Amino acid sequence: MSTLFPTSLVGSYAQPDWLIDRGKLAGRFPPRVRALELWRVAPEWLEEAQDDATILAIRDQERAGLDIITDGEARRESYSNRFATALEGVDIENPGTALDRSGHPNPVPRVVGKVRRKHPVQLRDLAFLLANTDRPVKMTVPGPFTMSQQAQNDAYATEEELALDYAAAVNEEIRDLFVAGASVVQIDEPYMQARPEKARQYGVAALTRALDGVAGTTAVHICFGYAAIIHERPSGYSFLPELAAVPAHQVSIETAQSNLDTSVLASLPGKTIILGVLDLSTHEVESAETVAGRIERALPNVPADRIIAAPDCGMKYLPRDVAFGKMSAMVAGAALARERVSP
Repeated sequence: MSTLFPTSLVGSYAQPDWLIDRGKLAGRFPPRVRALELWRVAPEWLEEAQDDATILAIRDQERAGLDIITDGEARRESYSNRFATALEGVDIENPGTALDRSGHPNPVPRVVGKVRRKHPVQLRDLAFLLANTDRPVKMTVPGPFTMSQQAQNDAYATEEELALDYAAAVNEEIRDLFVAGASVVQIDEPYMQARPEKARQYGVAALTRALDGVAGTTAVHICFGYAAIIHERPSGYSFLPELAAVPAHQVSIETAQSNLDTSVLASLPGKTIILGVLDLSTHEVESAETVAGRIERALPNVPADRIIAAPDCGMKYLPRDVAFGKMSAMVAGAALARERVSP
């Protein structure tokens, strides 16, 4: 984009209280299987209600002044389960168990056969988004490595084989999203940070397979987990320079809550950095000055024209008024940083 420090969400926005039971959502770990009990709307009206919530998310982003718009993931119970449970080879009626990144056992899809994409999963979501905004749009899909860690493998000889088949399914989805008009497609891979050794063994290969032959601007999001769920932050990433070898154009990272040492960003030459500048662990709305300072901290290590300002992670656990305030502060902070940096 021609604008310096364009702004975007990482993916999710705060869902309205009338749509989803936010108390139940906050009181559990992010669902890996379907969690229909979270929705407040009867099944026969749910899609229409999700459409309405998506329009609210789009309008809030536009009112705040964001440059790149998402659908807010208003239709999702979590970032990954809607796609992961739509695939062939997965038994969602009889789930398995896997440890979450916090070490907590969680019900997960049970893989009982070859994983394949049966049909496009998010094309209607994208079409609805495109019909309701004239700004560039971003869609998000869960990453193959992360899905392989959020499943019970009862069918494959190795986790690597499973991850590569997840990657093939993701690749098909991404290709269709670009054909349908997406400006950016982001792959969410938080478990690469949580399980770096496995990520080095086969995660990079799976992510590379997911991006094979893709024509369009792609991003990879890697983080320390939702701030509302994972409270402690390490001082730095255990897995990040490895993404330099992955054929994604953008890498989405968090820096605000963790006060990350941004010198690590120098290890991603040529990548555009989607820079997390909003701390989602607090309901306090940042000042424009604070946001600008977080952007400027990265400038010794990333050229200004390769920075996109964003929240640290998805905003779904924040109250909607707080989320809107933080988005607005991000736009104001990006404008302030732009003013300082531009000749």
